[in-house]
Amino acid sequence: MQQPNKRGRPRDPKTQQAILAASYELLLEVGFGAVTVEKIAERAGVSKATIYKWWPNKAAVVMDGFLSAASARLPVPDTGDVFEDIRIHAMNVTRFLTSSEGKIITALVGEGQFDAGLAEAYRTRYFQPRRQEAKGILEKGVRRGQLQKTLDVGLGVDLLYGPIFYRLLVTGEPLDDDYVHRLVTSGFEGIRECGDRRGDAQ
Repeated sequence: MQQPNKRGRPRDPKTQQAILAASYELLLEVGFGAVTVEKIAERAGVSKATIYKWWPNKAAVVMDGFLSAASARLPVPDTGDVFEDIRIHAMNVTRFLTSSEGKIITALVGEGQFDAGLAEAYRTRYFQPRRQEAKGILEKGVRRGQLQKTLDVGLGVDLLYGPIFYRLLVTGEPLDDDYVHRLVTSGFEGIRECGDRRGDAQ
């Protein structure tokens, strides 16, 4: 999880956790649009100034509250096999996104179309870290010799994870374990072919 802005005096862990818990509870109860820094401060028993010392805006503290509650559900696997690691990681991401908690992300993406601060917060605090995790898995596969050294890792992540978010945010088609397994199986054929073609071109 990306850390809040480090401003002012060092953060007290108990106070920080109270703020994160309050922001998450309010997000679940009333939705992002109705959450305010005032309400977070009141529930956490702190001043607005305390929140603004550690976070630049409402979107940042709400996203960090959400991720603080959700991060334990998204461990990064390391089985020794890149295919299996990606399959497990993609399945965990999909299961989370389709859970009652994960559906908050869909709502936040919608809100982010009208709130640049929120869009920046969920990109930097949620989507980019998940992307870096997936890139790390593929890079480890390259180092192990399980994938071509010529693989475009960023493109590989797009091929493997892009369809999940397309279904989630655009088509609304079902997302289940069987779909993710078929997607990763087909996607790996594609990224192996991409790696081979880049190698032939060099």
